[in-house]
Amino acid sequence: MRLLPIVLMLVVAVAAGAEEHREASGLSADSVRHKEIGLIRETIRELDRTEDDYIEPQHYEFTVMLQTTRTFENFVLRSNDQSITLAPDGHTKIGPFFGWRWFFFGYTFDIKDFGFGGGGLLKEFDFSIYSSKIGVDVFRRHSGSDYKIRDVRLGGIDGERFEGVPFGGVDVGMTGINAYYIFNHKHFSYPAAFSQSTCQKISCGSWMAGLGYVRNTLDLDHEALKQALEKRMDHGEKVQLDSGMMVNDVKYSDFSLSAGYAYNWVFAKDWLFCGSAQMAVSYKTSYGGHADEKNRFDISKVNPDFVGRFAVVYNNMRWYAGLSAIFRTSNYSTSRFKTNNMYGTINAYIGYNFVLKKKYRKKK
Repeated sequence: MRLLPIVLMLVVAVAAGAEEHREASGLSADSVRHKEIGLIRETIRELDRTEDDYIEPQHYEFTVMLQTTRTFENFVLRSNDQSITLAPDGHTKIGPFFGWRWFFFGYTFDIKDFGFGGGGLLKEFDFSIYSSKIGVDVFRRHSGSDYKIRDVRLGGIDGERFEGVPFGGVDVGMTGINAYYIFNHKHFSYPAAFSQSTCQKISCGSWMAGLGYVRNTLDLDHEALKQALEKRMDHGEKVQLDSGMMVNDVKYSDFSLSAGYAYNWVFAKDWLFCGSAQMAVSYKTSYGGHADEKNRFDISKVNPDFVGRFAVVYNNMRWYAGLSAIFRTSNYSTSRFKTNNMYGTINAYIGYNFVLKKKYRKKK
């Protein structure tokens, strides 16, 4: 999404400069407007420069795709020597997508919650812009109400008795934007593996670097948590939660710098395998019902995160299909409590490209 403000600023700057030049030189408005459009077009095209020996550009204007997504999540809350692990059962989501050049838009919904009432439809939202040099992902994910207790460490209490206990008193949300830059963009195509907008012709890799911002929310009903645990305990036993575990409402912002490497292996005609790993250094600052005590910069708010991506793709330009997997880890800590969140998706998709671009139409 940051690409759009950049382009808009370029448009304004070009327009302002052209107007000054027109007034000074006496050029007509139509002549200036033609130069403006040409400069903007050239700027946009520069973002998609590749070498044809390594990368085949997309021949079609539009694409439609159907995708099925299996999600996995694991959430751990720690305070001193206590910890509780929560995770929902795996969910299967399905949704349509539509793409035009760099832009790729779609939604997925949980097939168990299919419907247009009760908020069941919009469970996940993704909007992406891809080019050979840069990519931007905007996402929103929301989960909760169907978590189960997976593990409990509360001193001498046996945690196995709590395995699988349903707990609906937690709500976790993520809304964010990630942008990355591909250094070897003329030879390596990240979109070939994850947006199917190009085809990699020769095996190649590239270093990548990125920026990210994510807003996280956590709502936890610790009283309901105590009640859920005590239902599995012997008569008279009580749960003593550490004060750091009594989280009510936490909202924290995550600013990150990431670096990593990706490699595309073309192991057969029209086939591709991609592996990608990025480590991120994130600065997290919170506010809300359980906010950080320190408002100034604190090195303890710097945490490591990880993103891994893998894909197998078949793409003959007209039809494409494949499998992809994305795993993210996020760590957050204060002097009172720590959280670890692992989120993963496995996608299976099939798509169709249509409306041949003009320059390829002439060759037919």
